[in-house]
Amino acid sequence: MPLPRRHFLALSAAALALPARASAAPVIAAAASLRFALPVLTGAFTARGGGPLRVTYGSSGTLAQQMRNGAPFALFLSADASYVQTLARAGTVTDEGTVYARGRLALIAPKGGLAVDGAMDGLAAALETGAIRRFAIATPDHAPYGQRAREALQHRGLWEALQPHLVFGENVAQAAQFAISGNAQGGLVAASLAAAPAVEAQAVSARVPESWHSPLEQRMVLAPEAPATARAFHDFLLSPPAQEIFAAHGFAAPEPA
Repeated sequence: MPLPRRHFLALSAAALALPARASAAPVIAAAASLRFALPVLTGAFTARGGGPLRVTYGSSGTLAQQMRNGAPFALFLSADASYVQTLARAGTVTDEGTVYARGRLALIAPKGGLAVDGAMDGLAAALETGAIRRFAIATPDHAPYGQRAREALQHRGLWEALQPHLVFGENVAQAAQFAISGNAQGGLVAASLAAAPAVEAQAVSARVPESWHSPLEQRMVLAPEAPATARAFHDFLLSPPAQEIFAAHGFAAPEPA
């Protein structure tokens, strides 16, 4: 069965707006690459006595801009260090945060379609034969995985040939939806999304070499007035149990300090 559209379309730009009524639970702003990992992490945090949390997902660039504009995020989980560093330079947050995981980029396609391999040889062959009509990535303007997808395609020498066929997701989860729903022959997305059981049931994927793009150093930062629950969750994400959950969802551990 196709993956329910609500899993991905809830991450559209319209759905990212926070409800008007405030909630007692602190709001966690999370990169779309965390869509499957974060519910497990928040569940584990709550099971250990942590307080309730609310989560809103989106592209890191969009969430960072919302935070600069006053969105009441207690903790920002970015897919890229640069957005946290920009917030720090602007004075929105008081430091440059902490790396909580390293992301990986993956080529993905529906089963029975594009030949999928990490070196993108199947994609190159499909381009040569005209078999690619649409190919999905997150928009590089504000989505780190879209930026890295562009870098990887440039490294492989496929960027120019693919440009007329590109369809852009508002965030990497929407790009993954495009890539596996029949709206495209494939795409480059977060390995954390490609590894989700609901996605693996209908798609094949392969990780792209990390050397083909700049690192996906996923960094988090607390708001200056973050409540105790958000600060406790921040610390939990660096703990061994949380790092095991990240690893199980396709993320690599942070580089040693």
